[in-house]
Formats: sequence, C-alpha cells, structure tokens
Amino acid sequence: MDIKDALKGQYLAAFRMLRECVTVCPPEMWLSGQPPREFWKIAYHAVFYGHLYMGQGVDVFKPFRLHEDAAHDLHKEHESPAKPLAQEEVLEYIDEVMASINSTVDGLDLDTEDPGFPWYKNINKLEHEVLSIRHIQGHVGQLSELLMAKGIDTSWISRRA
Repeated sequence: MDIKDALKGQYLAAFRMLRECVTVCPPEMWLSGQPPREFWKIAYHAVFYGHLYMGQGVDVFKPFRLHEDAAHDLHKEHESPAKPLAQEEVLEYIDEVMASINSTVDGLDLDTEDPGFPWYKNINKLEHEVLSIRHIQGHVGQLSELLMAKGIDTSWISRRA
C-alpha cells in the first residue's frame, strides 16, 4: 500500500463517520448548541475544512455551492450569522467531498514542504494531510459525544469499506 492509498482510506473513513453523525442527528438537535457551536455548524465546519485541507492549497479551493463565510467559523459569532444548512444539504456536501477523495489525493504533491495554506508554518504537505484527517476526526468525536449524551451511538469506522 502506498501513502496516497492510506490517506484516501482514512479520509473516506473520517467522512463516513461524519456522515453518520449528521444522518442520525435528531431534528431537535440539529440547530441546538451554544452559538457559534451549534451541531449543524460543527458538522459543516468539519466537512468544509476537510474539503479545503484535502486539496493542494487554498488557491485552488472551490467551496460548496451553499457556502457562506460565517458558516465554517466556530471561534466567534458574526454580525451576520450564516443561515443554518439543513441536514440534507450538509449530507450533499459530504457526499460531494467523498466522491472527490480519490482524484484529489491522487493529484497531491506530497513531497513539497509547502502545505498550501499560509497560516500553517513549519509543516510539509504530507504532515498537513494527516493533520486534516485528525481535524475531521476531532469534530466527529465532538459530534459523537453530543449524540451519545442523547442515547444515540455511532459506529467506529477504521478504514474505507
């Protein structure tokens, strides 16, 4: 197995777990949470940054068709908050990203010292890809814990199916 195949498998597993969290989230929980960390926004943040960071760099990124600037920010409330996306819309985005994993990862230059994102310093592209998967999985854990507190369990997926 080569490194790109391993990255593809781990991206797919992470996005499948994220997808399950979104799918099993009860409607009354979808908009719940303390702004700017509502359930929907945590899920959107995870898929947005997973999509962004999976690519070679910020200069080639094309956001989701329903993206609003305030939608992916979990660190502050904006004067004009983003309109919450429906579960079906976030699932659509996750599915789009999952469908692009093979071609996106196949196109990566993992040997470059430039991670492609100027806000990341002293990290090469390969390490940045691992960081990206860890980031998705961190938010999957967060969403899973919120669901478990409501008695809803989710699956652990170790690799692509």
